[in-house]
Amino acid sequence: MECNNPLVHKNGEEGIEMAAKKVTKYYTSPECKAETIINSTTTTIGATSTKTTMLTTSTTETTILTISTNFHTTTMNETKFNAWRQNAITVAGGNGQGQELNQVGWPIGIFIDKKKTAFIADDYNHRIVEWKYDAKEGQVVAGGNGKGNRMDQLNEPADVIVDQQNHSIIIADCKNRRVIQWLNEIQQILIKNIDCRGLAMDRNGFLYVSDCRENEVRRWKIGEYNNEGIVVAGGNGNGNQLNQFNCPTFIFVDEDESVYISDKDNHRVMKWRKDAKEGTIVAGGNGQGKKFSQFSYPQGVIVDDLGQIYVADMWNHRVMRWCEGKEEGEIVVGGNGQGNQFNQLNSPKGLSFDDEGNLYVADYSNYRIQKFEIIL
Repeated sequence: MECNNPLVHKNGEEGIEMAAKKVTKYYTSPECKAETIINSTTTTIGATSTKTTMLTTSTTETTILTISTNFHTTTMNETKFNAWRQNAITVAGGNGQGQELNQVGWPIGIFIDKKKTAFIADDYNHRIVEWKYDAKEGQVVAGGNGKGNRMDQLNEPADVIVDQQNHSIIIADCKNRRVIQWLNEIQQILIKNIDCRGLAMDRNGFLYVSDCRENEVRRWKIGEYNNEGIVVAGGNGNGNQLNQFNCPTFIFVDEDESVYISDKDNHRVMKWRKDAKEGTIVAGGNGQGKKFSQFSYPQGVIVDDLGQIYVADMWNHRVMRWCEGKEEGEIVVGGNGQGNQFNQLNSPKGLSFDDEGNLYVADYSNYRIQKFEIIL
């Protein structure tokens, strides 16, 4: 948004203060911070303004606008968001639905490691597939032995994460109602009797699991699974109150141990702070729909270092970005109708960033993983 000459006023100091308020209103956000500095200077009537653009390494661009007059200097934050190229690159699958190593069938959860290797929960093929950077095909690292409940089998896995400490793969084995760990071809059931849909791990090594049937999220300490865990969100039955869920799926845990949950059938994303008794709606919550204030069955959710929330809006075939406290989100990729072109999505599910800020989307009904490159 550009302000039409709001910065300088003929009446001097009073006008500058008014301009500061206007620009602050339009451009600042508590979640928007900056790191790298680039300078440019422009001259306007009666004053000189210095425009300093600060590019973040993640997802925003912040401009510091300094106005100098005969009275004083006023500094304001002007926030602009970074963007991604709208034509994606297919990094896994994209060869139709099937069980060959160059195919994925209904990918749901994805995990991108530091080497840009993608770990994919391949629901249709009951397996976890690892695709290395720039590879033409993947390799099966868990399951792939048909649908079943044996230790070497999976049944419609919904999500996958990698424990960076021991490099084990932790899987939400949804239809087997268990969370299972694979480490060097050795399997161990971590949690039983849970309708697991989403997984996350915090910086202290605690494992979080969403349970769609019980409408709750529980937390376990790594290595201590011989208990029921601790309820950190929900657990108050099915519903749409602030302490309830209606089928929670994907989850994300930030540095403060706040948990973000895609409350799928309530068409909203909830944030539960550590030790909270209820959550807050941070995205959606305005019924099912395609307005910028709505979702239609939200799925994958991730949060960047600046607190901006990214959500896979499944039936609207788009990925939305929300700033906490805002009434609307904005489309960052997709939103061009349901389809299989490089600027389209078809029922997106899992989301992930790599260390460079590129955005990965599990393009569920197109049987592929799409990478949207960040524009620097």
